[in-house]
Amino acid sequence: MAYKLIKNGTLIDGNGGEPIRNAAVLLKDGLIESAGTEAEVKVPQGQVEVVDAEEGYILPGFIDTHVHLMFEIGKVEEKLTTPFSFQFYKAIQHMKRTLDAGITTVRDAGGADAGVKKAVEDGVISGPRMQISITPLTITGGHGDQWMRSGLDATLHGYPGSPDGLCDGVEEVRKKVREVLRAGADIIKVHATGGVLSPTDHPEFTQFSREELEVIVQEAKYRRGLKVMAHAQGSEGIKNAVRAGIHSIEHGIFLDDETVELMLKHGTYLVPTLLAPVSVLESAEKDGSMPSYGVQKSREVIEIHKESIRQAYHAGVKIAMGTDAGVMAHGTNLRELGLMCEIGMTPMEAIVASTKTAAECLGWGDRLGTVEAGKYADIVVAKTNPLTDIQSLENNDHIVAVFKDGEIVKNLLTKEAAVQIS
Repeated sequence: MAYKLIKNGTLIDGNGGEPIRNAAVLLKDGLIESAGTEAEVKVPQGQVEVVDAEEGYILPGFIDTHVHLMFEIGKVEEKLTTPFSFQFYKAIQHMKRTLDAGITTVRDAGGADAGVKKAVEDGVISGPRMQISITPLTITGGHGDQWMRSGLDATLHGYPGSPDGLCDGVEEVRKKVREVLRAGADIIKVHATGGVLSPTDHPEFTQFSREELEVIVQEAKYRRGLKVMAHAQGSEGIKNAVRAGIHSIEHGIFLDDETVELMLKHGTYLVPTLLAPVSVLESAEKDGSMPSYGVQKSREVIEIHKESIRQAYHAGVKIAMGTDAGVMAHGTNLRELGLMCEIGMTPMEAIVASTKTAAECLGWGDRLGTVEAGKYADIVVAKTNPLTDIQSLENNDHIVAVFKDGEIVKNLLTKEAAVQIS
C-alpha cells in the first residue's frame, strides 16, 4: 500500500508561517506527496491508509545537530570497567529513545562509526537518520584527551573504523583528517577550544592554531566537499574557527561582539547546546556521576552561556538546535527548545531552529526540515500545542506518533489506522 494520509490535525510545517488547521499530509513511498488543508489535499483513488492525528499537531521530524549516540554520561569507574562492545548494544536503546522523542535525524558529534550508520540504514536496528563525524580531532592535552593528572589515560585511542583523534601540528592534522574521511565521516569534528568536561583544560583555552584549522577545512572540502563542525567555547578559539571557514560553532559559550559579527559575515551556524551544562549540574546533584572539575566549570559558565546565545540570537546569527545528548540522557532532547525560548526565541522560532534551520545546517534543506511535497516523510504528531506550551514536548508521551521515511516508528494514537477505499 503506497499511500498514507495523516489527517485531523493542525499542521506546523517548519517554515515559520501560520499553522494550518484541519490539515492533511499525503505520503507515498517514503516521501511527502502533498500537504495542506484536508480540502486541498487530493486523495488518490484506491487504497489509502488513513492515520487520524486526533486533533493533534503535525510537525516535521525534529533534527538534533549535536548528539553522541554511542555513550551516555555515567560515573568514571563504570566507563573504565565496562567491556568495549557493550557501548554498541546500549546505543540501540539510545537510538530508540531518540526516535521516541520525535528526533528523526541527528548529526553525531563523535562516537558513532560507519557500521552504526549502516545498521540503521539497512534496517538492522531502528534509529534516526544520521550524519557521522566518527571521532573528533583534538590536541594533546585538549578537550578530547582524557589523560588524567594521576597518569591514568581514559581516552579511547582508536579501533578499526574509528581512528585515534589525537593530532598536533599541520601535517599530523592533515593526515588525521584523511584517516577520518577514509573511515567514512560525513563531517569533520574538531575541538577548537577546551571544554567543561575535559580534565586538564578550560573552555576558554584555545586549541589548534588558525593554520591547523584551515588545513582541516581544506582537506574536508577538497577531498569530499564536506564541512567542519567545531566544539568552540572560548572567544579566541571561536574566532579562529570562523576565520578558518568552520561551518558551525558548537556550544559558543564565550561570545563577544567581534565574534558575533564574524559569524554573521561568514554565515556560520551556531549550535547552542544550552542543555549540556544544565544537565551536568543535574547529574551531579542526582547521583554524583559528574567529575568535580566538570561541575565547577558548569557553574562558572552556565549564565555566561545563556547570555552569549541571547546576544547571538538578537544579532541574527543562524541557530540550529543541538543538545549534546549523551552528556544527558538520550530521549530528553526536546528540553532544548524550552531553554531556547528562555533566551528570547519564540516557540515557533525554536521549532524552526529544530527543523528547517537544522536541516539547512546539515546541508539537507532540500530533503528534510519542512512538511512539503518532495521531502522525506519524516513527520511527528504531538497531542499538545507546542506554540502555547513548548515545554510540553519534553514529555515523550506527548509525542504520540513518529514517522520516518513514511513508516510509523512510534504510535501512541488511540485510534487504529484505517484503510480507506476511495
